[in-house]
This record gives sequence, structure tokens and C-alpha cells, in this order.
Amino acid sequence: RTPDGRRRFEWLEDGLYQRSMMDPDLEWQLSLVKDTVTPGHADYNEKAARAKLMSKDTSTQQWGTNVSADNLAHSNDEIECYTCHTSWTTSCGGCHLPIEANWKTERHHYEGGETRNYATYNPQVARDQMFLIGRRGDAKSGKIAPVRSSSALVLSSTNSNRERIYVQQPPIAASGFSSQAFNPHFPHTTRKTETKTCVDCHLSGDNDNNAIMAQLLAQGTNFVNFIGFNTYVGGRGEVSAVTVTEWEEPQAVIGSYLHRYAYPDFYQQHVDNDRELKDAYKHGAGTAQCLQLRGEYLFVAEGKKGFNVYDVAGIGNKGISQRIISSPFSAAGQDTHIKTKNATCVALPTNQNINPARNEGDLMRVDNLEQVIHPLYNYAFVVDAEEGLILVNVNTLVDGEPRNNDLERALSWNPGGVLNGARHITVGGYYLYITTDSGVKIVSVDDPMHPELITTVALADARASVLQFRYLFVTSGAGLSVIDVTEPRSARLIENNTIALANAQKVFVARTYAYVAAGSDGLVIVDAERPEALVELTRFDANGTLNDSRDVVVATTNASLFAYVADGGNGIKVVQLTSPDLQPKFYGFSPEPVPDLIASYETSKPALSLSRGLERDRGVDETGGQVAVFGRRGSRPLNLEEMRRLYLDESGKPWFVDDAAKENTAENAAEDAAATDAGE
Repeated sequence: RTPDGRRRFEWLEDGLYQRSMMDPDLEWQLSLVKDTVTPGHADYNEKAARAKLMSKDTSTQQWGTNVSADNLAHSNDEIECYTCHTSWTTSCGGCHLPIEANWKTERHHYEGGETRNYATYNPQVARDQMFLIGRRGDAKSGKIAPVRSSSALVLSSTNSNRERIYVQQPPIAASGFSSQAFNPHFPHTTRKTETKTCVDCHLSGDNDNNAIMAQLLAQGTNFVNFIGFNTYVGGRGEVSAVTVTEWEEPQAVIGSYLHRYAYPDFYQQHVDNDRELKDAYKHGAGTAQCLQLRGEYLFVAEGKKGFNVYDVAGIGNKGISQRIISSPFSAAGQDTHIKTKNATCVALPTNQNINPARNEGDLMRVDNLEQVIHPLYNYAFVVDAEEGLILVNVNTLVDGEPRNNDLERALSWNPGGVLNGARHITVGGYYLYITTDSGVKIVSVDDPMHPELITTVALADARASVLQFRYLFVTSGAGLSVIDVTEPRSARLIENNTIALANAQKVFVARTYAYVAAGSDGLVIVDAERPEALVELTRFDANGTLNDSRDVVVATTNASLFAYVADGGNGIKVVQLTSPDLQPKFYGFSPEPVPDLIASYETSKPALSLSRGLERDRGVDETGGQVAVFGRRGSRPLNLEEMRRLYLDESGKPWFVDDAAKENTAENAAEDAAATDAGE
């Protein structure tokens, strides 16, 4: 009832009414579902009827009142009604919680009292265009519902000596999953008109929603990745951590739009210094063609020097003379080096901090109803041009026991030299995509100790790749191409769909744009909204100063998007892609990038590679393996079978939808079936 005692919902002569809990004079008539799906009724809505009465038959997409309850695609027993009726959902793309010692403050939690540590909570990336779905827990019938990123938190701590004892570390959940947390969420933005449509959850007939589908399934889009205080660079003879932001909040990228207004004096000093970054820390290494930061460790493929893991926990600690170290003790106490003949690349199943060993026992399976972490998450995957695939179990680095950090090969695999000439590796669930001289080798590691080569896609001089949902974007001697990996065992190169480039190196895809490090052509940006119809957007060389590009990664800091480019002998370059003055439409799902060089750092050795930023919108991998913790008991992302039902028919072929509600006739049903069979 309302505060004045009247019924909140009440049937009156002309229908059902709802009264406001706040305003006693405000009430409104509710529309009823049965009326919206009844032809001839004044409230009949064809789009609503189509959505609510759609059958499970993906070939005909038949709908109507004659569809039986057990054949409804969107049954009330299977999906929450607000999933489709959600207008928008807030998502936390990242928060920074820095703790300062010797700063007495009152506790704001239940226990009260005082603490000598002061922590501020700084939301950095809050977005409203990220729509994801997953399963609610058993207590809520396990229905499909909207999911949001709810706590993409990183932590820092400064002690009483003003030493930064850890810098922007992502914690690990008690369940072993990453604590970049997600949870089923009622967004309170339920609408009747501004709703989700068919192409928000299924393949678009125009095939232009690949990035939207990756976001929907919580596979991540690389758009809100987190670089943070330092960007990690691999060079020919060294690895470096280059400081690219201010330390204080708001954490502005040096030289950026925000930097200009939040720190005008520092910004002017930066401009007066020819936009050169000042601070960096380095360590000698081999030829670091590939590296990845995860937690407190930097994983590096160093060519002839093999595979190495560096401890970078003290990267911000002024009390430590060497910020990047191979061992905090003697070499006899820790050995994180694996000898290989020519390690060309390393990839982790996730760059979020995880600890699979925690995810065991009845506490996880029975009490908490947690999903099992796939065994592939125990390993780092190294490719070697001569030895093929090497697996290294790296769990000892997160078990809290410093005396067992002696890494060993778990597996070496190269039957018949099938991976000779391996250059780069991308992990997509339990599939590995390995570029070699002759093409892309796709290897299943569903059983990590028994890899299986499932197919080879011929592509001469294949160099590097990146995966987004159904498509693998690959650079080669010819330029940028795309491979359809909807079904990896039947992967195929998309013909007549190559962006010709003279020297394409590595590639990065963030939502609907691909970014190619293109040697002397600088940074090439490609419109990849339709992966099977790539369109070159622009070539950016910063007036000729960006002319040796080897690698590129993209990340969001606060409200703006940035590209970090390893520019060979020129060091690294920081390029702002969106801002209020560069791109007035910088909000939205995928604003068009407008590149502007804002900072650079001349490394002492040629810059070859960059570490990807922390994936803050990825909760599950491409084969249904959960990565991040879900914050409701028993809730989870969709598994592989549930994902595939959204876009594949019973024979494993893609099916497509259109938002236009066709008249529900046998002729139109037959037309839809024919289009699906033709793969349109």
C-alpha cells in the first residue's frame, strides 16, 4: 500500500492502475502483456507480440499465439522480462582505491572507530552502453538476466615512508576467480519503448554486431581495458615500465585533455618538454617480442633467451633500487626462467589476476555453487619458432609461498614440426590461434596435456592475431585479414577482405575498430564493425614521427580512449583517440577515433611489444570458461551451449535476425528459412 493507505495496484473500471509511492496525486494505467499480444486490441504491439511469442524454430522464426508454451524462445521460466525491457545498464569499468598510511580517519563501516589508513574510492570508468547477460542464482530460478561489471577494482598502498608498496593491483576473489566482479542486476531502467531489440542478443542480418555480441556474452571488447600508472614495453634487449599517468586522482594520462584541465601546471611543463615522458624503469632482457603483465608479474618471451617472468611488485616503491627484478632473493631461491631455443610469444588465458587452486572442494562446489575453473588457466602458453608450443604452470606465483617459485615446463608440443616458425599466439577459451610462416594453426587445449591440432588456415607470412567473438583478425605480409572462427574446426579465411598494408605488424581490436601497427605507415585504423567487409578509416603517422610501428594496445582512462604504440627505434607513443574536443560524440558504444599524439618516450632499445591492459569487461572466455567472480550465490555467465543457442542452429550454422517485425505469414517464414540456409 501507499503511505496514505491506498492500494498501490488497483483494478478500476477501465483497467489496472499503479499509484506513486511519493506523490499521492500521481497514478497511471498499466498496459497488460495479454493485451499487447492480442491482435485487434487497442494496445496490440506487433514488435512486443513477436518478441513474446517467438518460437524456438530458428529456421522459420515463426511466432504468434499458436506457438505452444514449451516452444517459446523467450519463456517466462527462462528469462527475466526486464532483460529485454532494459533501456540501459550502468557498468563499473574500473575504480582505483589508493590507501595512504599515517592519515587518521573515521571508519564509515558498521564497526566504527578510527584507522590510521585513509582510502579514497575513485570511480574511473563508469559506462552506460554495456549490455551483458548471464544467469541468476538458483534462489532466483537461474533465469537469464542483465549482468553488469560491478567492482572492477584495483588497489594501491602508500606506507608511512611514502613508499608505494603496491600499485594498482587487481585482487583475487576467495573462489580463485578474478575479482573484476560481475553480478546479475536489475537496472531500474525498465522501458516500454526504449527496449532491447533482436540484434542486441542475436546475429544481425547485416552482420554488423560482432562487437555487441562479444559485449553481450561478457567475452570483453578491449575497449575499457586498463593500462594504469605504467605501460610495459618490450624491447630489443630490455623490458621497461614507462610512467604514462599522474599518480593523484583523477588519474590523468600525461598530455591528455583531462591532464590539461586537472593539472594545468604539469600539463604546461609536459608541453614545454616537447611532450616527452620523464620516468621509466627498465631491466635487461633478450629480444622481448611479446610480454604480458598480470598482477605483480611480467611474463616475457625473449627470443634466444627463452621465457622469463619478472617481479614488478615494487615498480612504484622508491625504497627499492631495482624496480624490475628476476628474483627478490638469490637465484637459488627462485627461478622463473625457462630455457627455450627461440621464444617468440607468450599468452595467458586471462590477464586478470586468478588463483585456480582456491577453486576446489565442497566450499566452492556445494556451499558457494561456484563454477569450475578450466585447467588451461593453470598455464602460460609460450610459442617458440623451433620448439613449437610450451606450457608452463605458473600457479606457484599466486599461492603465497615464495619458496616454491621454480618454474618448469609442463609440456613441449610440436609433432612433426607442425608449429615450426611460430610467431604469435592468441588464446580464445580452450583454442589457441598460432601464427606461423604458412598460416594460422588452431590448436585445442581442452585437455591441456594433450593438445590437438584441429585445422590450419592457409595464410602466407601470418604474423599476429587478435580474437573478437566469431572472428580472428590476422596480420600478414599482405596486410590485415579476417578468419571466421565461429566453428574453429571449420575456420575459413574471408575472401576479398584484406586491407593492403606494406608492413603490418601486430593488431588490436577495440569494439568496432581494428588498430594495426603498420611499420612506416604508422597507426592504421580500420572500421571493423562488419568483420567480413573491412574499411580503412585512417592512417596516422603524427606528421611522420610515427614511422616504425611494431605493436599497439588500446585502453580507456576515465572518459577517454588511448592507443599506446611501440614505435621501434622511436620508443613508445601515446595517442589520444577520443576526447570532448577531438570527438564531440566521444560517448556511446564505439565512437569514431580521432587520433592525436600527446606524449612519447624514447626507450634506450627499439620498442617491439606492449602489454595489453587489464580486461575489465571480460567475465567468461569464448568457450564458456568463467574468468571473473559473479557476486550472487550460484549466478554465472552463460556456458558454451547457452551462448551457441543465441546464434547457432541445431546443425551448428549461424542464424540471423532483423529488427523489422514482418507480418507473421507462412510466406515470410519460408523466406526467412531460405535466407538462413543461404547464410545471409
